[in-house]
Amino acid sequence: MTLSVETPPVPELEDTVDPNEYEDADVVGDTDYRRADLEELLRDGAWADAFEQWCAETDVTADEWAIVLDLEMLSHFDFFWDDFADRVGYHAPGLPEDWKERELHSEITSWKTVSSINAGLTELGQTVCEVLKDDYITWESEYEAPDDLPDF
Repeated sequence: MTLSVETPPVPELEDTVDPNEYEDADVVGDTDYRRADLEELLRDGAWADAFEQWCAETDVTADEWAIVLDLEMLSHFDFFWDDFADRVGYHAPGLPEDWKERELHSEITSWKTVSSINAGLTELGQTVCEVLKDDYITWESEYEAPDDLPDF
Protein backbone atom coordinates (compact mmCIF):
# COMPACT_ATOMS: atom_id res chain seq x y z
CA MET A 1 0.00 0.00 0.00
CA THR A 2 1.20 3.51 -0.69
CA LEU A 3 0.42 6.64 1.28
CA SER A 4 0.43 9.72 -0.93
CA VAL A 5 0.86 12.74 1.35
CA GLU A 6 3.21 15.69 1.69
CA THR A 7 6.38 15.23 3.67
CA PRO A 8 5.80 16.81 7.10
CA PRO A 9 8.30 19.13 8.77
CA VAL A 10 11.31 17.61 10.50
CA PRO A 11 10.65 17.07 14.21
CA GLU A 12 12.70 19.28 16.50
CA LEU A 13 14.96 17.20 18.72
CA GLU A 14 15.38 18.53 22.22
CA ASP A 15 17.95 17.55 24.83
CA THR A 16 15.37 17.68 27.60
CA VAL A 17 14.74 13.93 27.81
CA ASP A 18 17.31 11.31 28.73
CA PRO A 19 16.61 8.35 26.39
CA ASN A 20 16.88 5.99 29.37
CA GLU A 21 13.61 7.51 30.63
CA TYR A 22 11.77 5.88 27.72
CA GLU A 23 10.37 2.43 28.41
CA ASP A 24 11.61 1.21 25.03
CA ALA A 25 15.23 2.45 25.19
CA ASP A 26 18.34 1.48 27.13
CA VAL A 27 21.38 3.57 26.29
CA VAL A 28 24.71 2.69 27.89
CA GLY A 29 27.72 4.95 28.19
CA ASP A 30 28.23 8.42 26.77
CA THR A 31 25.48 10.98 27.26
CA ASP A 32 26.31 12.90 24.09
CA TYR A 33 23.23 11.89 22.12
CA ARG A 34 24.18 14.11 19.15
CA ARG A 35 20.63 15.35 18.69
CA ALA A 36 21.77 18.59 17.04
CA ASP A 37 23.84 16.60 14.53
CA LEU A 38 20.96 14.22 13.85
CA GLU A 39 18.48 17.07 13.41
CA GLU A 40 20.83 18.69 10.91
CA LEU A 41 21.05 15.42 8.95
CA LEU A 42 17.27 15.11 9.05
CA ARG A 43 16.99 18.64 7.62
CA ASP A 44 19.65 17.83 5.00
CA GLY A 45 17.39 15.19 3.47
CA ALA A 46 17.33 12.14 5.71
CA TRP A 47 13.80 12.91 6.95
CA ALA A 48 12.44 13.35 3.41
CA ASP A 49 14.23 10.23 2.14
CA ALA A 50 13.00 8.11 5.04
CA PHE A 51 9.48 9.50 4.83
CA GLU A 52 9.27 8.75 1.10
CA GLN A 53 10.51 5.20 1.69
CA TRP A 54 8.05 4.71 4.56
CA CYS A 55 5.11 6.06 2.53
CA ALA A 56 5.81 3.52 -0.20
CA GLU A 57 5.50 0.63 2.26
CA THR A 58 3.17 1.72 5.07
CA ASP A 59 -0.29 0.36 5.82
CA VAL A 60 -1.30 3.67 7.43
CA THR A 61 -4.30 5.09 5.56
CA ALA A 62 -4.83 8.71 4.57
CA ASP A 63 -7.55 9.00 7.25
CA GLU A 64 -5.20 7.64 9.91
CA TRP A 65 -2.45 9.98 8.73
CA ALA A 66 -4.85 12.91 9.09
CA ILE A 67 -5.33 11.91 12.75
CA VAL A 68 -1.55 11.85 13.27
CA LEU A 69 -1.30 15.36 11.86
CA ASP A 70 -4.35 16.65 13.78
CA LEU A 71 -2.85 15.43 17.05
CA GLU A 72 0.61 16.78 16.11
CA MET A 73 2.11 13.42 16.99
CA LEU A 74 5.23 13.85 14.86
CA SER A 75 6.50 16.59 17.14
CA HIS A 76 6.92 13.92 19.83
CA PHE A 77 9.45 11.84 17.88
CA ASP A 78 12.91 11.67 19.40
CA PHE A 79 16.08 10.45 17.72
CA PHE A 80 19.40 10.08 19.53
CA TRP A 81 22.83 8.61 19.00
CA ASP A 82 23.68 5.49 21.01
CA ASP A 83 27.48 5.47 20.89
CA PHE A 84 27.83 2.16 22.74
CA ALA A 85 25.66 0.31 20.21
CA ASP A 86 26.87 2.42 17.25
CA ARG A 87 23.30 3.12 16.18
CA VAL A 88 20.58 5.73 16.03
CA GLY A 89 17.96 5.14 18.69
CA TYR A 90 14.46 6.55 18.62
CA HIS A 91 11.28 6.99 20.55
CA ALA A 92 8.08 7.00 18.52
CA PRO A 93 4.94 8.73 19.74
CA GLY A 94 1.84 6.62 20.18
CA LEU A 95 -1.78 6.73 21.15
CA PRO A 96 -2.38 5.68 24.76
CA GLU A 97 -4.37 2.64 25.86
CA ASP A 98 -7.02 4.87 27.41
CA TRP A 99 -7.77 6.58 24.09
CA LYS A 100 -11.51 5.95 24.48
CA GLU A 101 -11.79 7.58 27.89
CA ARG A 102 -9.69 10.54 26.83
CA GLU A 103 -11.65 11.15 23.63
CA LEU A 104 -8.47 12.16 21.83
CA HIS A 105 -9.96 12.51 18.36
CA SER A 106 -13.45 12.02 16.93
CA GLU A 107 -12.14 9.79 14.12
CA ILE A 108 -10.50 7.31 16.50
CA THR A 109 -13.25 4.74 16.89
CA SER A 110 -11.48 1.38 17.08
CA TRP A 111 -8.44 -0.44 18.33
CA LYS A 112 -7.64 -1.18 14.68
CA THR A 113 -7.09 2.52 14.05
CA VAL A 114 -5.03 2.95 17.21
CA SER A 115 -2.90 -0.09 16.43
CA SER A 116 -2.36 0.96 12.83
CA ILE A 117 -1.23 4.45 13.85
CA ASN A 118 1.06 3.19 16.61
CA ALA A 119 2.62 0.49 14.40
CA GLY A 120 3.00 2.93 11.52
CA LEU A 121 4.80 5.53 13.62
CA THR A 122 7.10 2.85 15.04
CA GLU A 123 7.92 1.74 11.50
CA LEU A 124 8.53 5.36 10.47
CA GLY A 125 10.95 5.80 13.39
CA GLN A 126 12.83 2.63 12.43
CA THR A 127 13.01 3.69 8.79
CA VAL A 128 14.40 7.10 9.77
CA CYS A 129 17.08 5.42 11.92
CA GLU A 130 18.10 3.10 9.10
CA VAL A 131 18.30 5.90 6.53
CA LEU A 132 20.33 8.06 8.91
CA LYS A 133 22.80 5.27 9.71
CA ASP A 134 23.09 3.85 6.19
CA ASP A 135 23.11 7.02 4.11
CA TYR A 136 23.91 10.08 6.24
CA ILE A 137 26.02 9.38 9.32
CA THR A 138 29.74 9.55 8.61
CA TRP A 139 31.08 9.60 12.15
CA GLU A 140 32.49 6.57 13.89
CA SER A 141 31.45 5.33 17.28
CA GLU A 142 33.80 6.63 19.95
CA TYR A 143 33.17 3.70 22.29
CA GLU A 144 36.15 1.41 22.67
CA ALA A 145 35.60 -1.98 24.22
CA PRO A 146 37.88 -2.89 27.10
CA ASP A 147 40.88 -5.07 26.29
CA ASP A 148 39.88 -7.75 28.79
CA LEU A 149 36.73 -8.97 27.04
CA PRO A 150 36.64 -12.76 26.70
CA ASP A 151 36.88 -14.40 23.27
CA PHE A 152 33.77 -16.33 22.35
